[in-house]
Amino acid sequence: MTTTAIAGAEELEDLRLSVRSLLADKSDESRVREVMESDLGYDASVWRQLADQVGVQSLAVPEHHGGAGFGQVELGVALRELGRALVPGPFFSSVVLGAGALLAAQDESAMAAHLPGIAAGTTLATLAVIETDGQWRTHGFTTRAREDAEASWTLDGEKSLVLDAVGADLYVVAADTPHGPGLFLVESGAAGLEVTGLRALDPTRRVGRLTLTGTPAAALGRPGNGTAALEHLLDRATAALAAEQVGAARACLEMSVAYARQRVQFGRPIGSFQAVKHMCADMFTRLEVAEAAATEAARAVDGLPDAPPAGEAAAVAHAVCSEAFMFIAQQTIQVHGGIGFTWEHPAHLYFRRAKVSQLMFGGPAVYYERLLERWGV
Repeated sequence: MTTTAIAGAEELEDLRLSVRSLLADKSDESRVREVMESDLGYDASVWRQLADQVGVQSLAVPEHHGGAGFGQVELGVALRELGRALVPGPFFSSVVLGAGALLAAQDESAMAAHLPGIAAGTTLATLAVIETDGQWRTHGFTTRAREDAEASWTLDGEKSLVLDAVGADLYVVAADTPHGPGLFLVESGAAGLEVTGLRALDPTRRVGRLTLTGTPAAALGRPGNGTAALEHLLDRATAALAAEQVGAARACLEMSVAYARQRVQFGRPIGSFQAVKHMCADMFTRLEVAEAAATEAARAVDGLPDAPPAGEAAAVAHAVCSEAFMFIAQQTIQVHGGIGFTWEHPAHLYFRRAKVSQLMFGGPAVYYERLLERWGV
């Protein structure tokens, strides 16, 4: 059974409307395009307002660590709205991955030190797992952690495709140890740490590279327990990503339907043509399946009654929602015709987000394998 607080339907709707209203007012498409080209890469004022006015960064952080004490269901409501607006910023990296890694490792000292800042939006954390081969993994890291006689750790290696690496205050780094894979905390500005921004396919979601050379680090949890913590985190992260994908896919569908009603060709709205009707209907049916999968994954992660196993539900949601978002983003371009292929049209941004999201945790082959492993195949 879940130990988190559970919001009622009215509370969830209030949360959704609060996030949507703030983003509609402060982070419309023109503002998104403006800040994604800025040095910072996101709107610090919007980030602050999300924390102070709505408290979205604190939703899934336990109350005794400065959070609101809710779970994946409530977090998913916020993620749908953030995905719908394609908001640039460190929410996924810090709140989902950074805080999620701290919670998964169950290191009380580290949680007490860092979760309150993440919940308040004043500490930006991120997770560094992927290495130079670009593959997501939970073991077999080339990054090495070495312990000296004084029980201090140093890291050597390179991490790639680290979300919001530039500007983060805290890095949770996966590395191999003599005891097995482990997770380690590295603070911004640590000796031997070099952070480099990388060019990203999705300009609303920045990535970077970490180079660690004798970099001092603190063990997060017990060294050797990294694989178990990452597996646990992955279930929560893929469920969270599914919610974000559903929100973005719904924005694509709404955009397509509105255009089909307004765009006139041969003296009639293009939505009256069978081909366009069928495209929109196909988008809608896939979105409804994705919504159901994302909702079930959130319930499973929260341990709600009658929910399936979390690992199974999260893997299904990642597969279903990744494919649905990719399909809907592609069809949005088709519905809009030539203008949909231009950089100036928002369909282009959603398509890029769809592709990056689909590949974030390894791509289709990886999440199908994860699902099959749950079945013992």
